[in-house]
Amino acid sequence: MSSTNNTLLVLVRVLLSFMFIMSGFGKLADPAGTAGMISGAGLPAADLLAYAAGLFELVAGLFILVGFQTKITAWTVALFCVFTGLVFHTGTVAIEGWPEGALGWINTLNQIMVMKNITLAGGYIALAIVGAGAYSIDARRGSAQAVAA
Repeated sequence: MSSTNNTLLVLVRVLLSFMFIMSGFGKLADPAGTAGMISGAGLPAADLLAYAAGLFELVAGLFILVGFQTKITAWTVALFCVFTGLVFHTGTVAIEGWPEGALGWINTLNQIMVMKNITLAGGYIALAIVGAGAYSIDARRGSAQAVAA
């Protein structure tokens, strides 16, 4: 792969990791909103799952950023994106006492979130297929393993 493509893969990893690093950190710092969404979706142990989601997002984002176990991490994040999109962003949101116009806006935003999650899954699958590139921990580990053999 050319050095230009390897450099672009660094940019891809930065862009794909940013949201998960920031979101994971936010969930760990203040998990209440996430726990509310989790319990609202009918899942048990909302507080525990909120911390688990935050830790997963932060660690997975950092792994993608530095290119560590990239293919496995990218597949896992792709599945996470599809799961969370379908579980938390499908269906109609109805909040008692909210004006109809606000609910319409929230439901439109929810549809956009599903599309965002599915689109991100595609980006992560593409990264899983091509790998992290030469400028990554995966590439350095592969070189070290080749030298040791």
